[in-house]
Amino acid sequence: MKGMKHRIHQQLIDRKRAGKKSFTVLIDPDKVDNAGIEQLVGLAAAAKVDYFFVGGSLVISNHLDDCIRQIKTSSDIPVILFPGAPSQVSRYADALLYLSLISGRNPELLIGQHVVSAPFVKQSGLEIMPTGYMVIDGGAPTTVSYISNATPIPADKSEIAMCTAMAGEMLGMQLIYMDAGSGAKRPITESMIEKVAKNIEVPLIIGGGITNAEKAYLNCKAGADMIVVGNAIEKDASLIKEISDAIHSVPVKV
Repeated sequence: MKGMKHRIHQQLIDRKRAGKKSFTVLIDPDKVDNAGIEQLVGLAAAAKVDYFFVGGSLVISNHLDDCIRQIKTSSDIPVILFPGAPSQVSRYADALLYLSLISGRNPELLIGQHVVSAPFVKQSGLEIMPTGYMVIDGGAPTTVSYISNATPIPADKSEIAMCTAMAGEMLGMQLIYMDAGSGAKRPITESMIEKVAKNIEVPLIIGGGITNAEKAYLNCKAGADMIVVGNAIEKDASLIKEISDAIHSVPVKV
């Protein structure tokens, strides 16, 4: 098992080096029942989705473990925890995004909650991936901005996003995740993605407000390494194949 510990992170690095783009479907355990998970996983496997993120800002229900076990039973797509709090841990997942909200100035979400949950997270045996989490203004109040009590980075301030991502990388973050929030009215602009992507070496994850295949494709062209879609798929699961095909059709830069 020892060699497996850094498997997902290494995979993401290798994919980035090879110019391969990844598509991740976000599943919020509070919003899906067993039949819904079954349908989503089936569609995702058929569409060659690369990863699942499981989590949400709240996760009120207790079926996080059940949700992940069901995904694992039905497919071999890796499951990565996307926790609303570091305590949202399930040993059935493959890895955990250890999120530090580097775009805000709330010490609790930068390091405070991590200190409290550290022994628990360490004991989980999961692959822990330190992730610089950046919330970008998507034109609507989101759960994450409300819960975090942190002002998002303005949508037109690409320089702030770039400097924040660079600082996160230099502080040792293995991934940078820019998120416009669930159900954002405006997704993150290509110009902001491009500015950030050109100035960091670590894989760049983009999510929030991506509702169609074209937007996902353009985000990848701008420099995103991974696209995360949740809300749009909850509304129309057939989008999975369209978006997956678009992301995987981005030409590999030699």
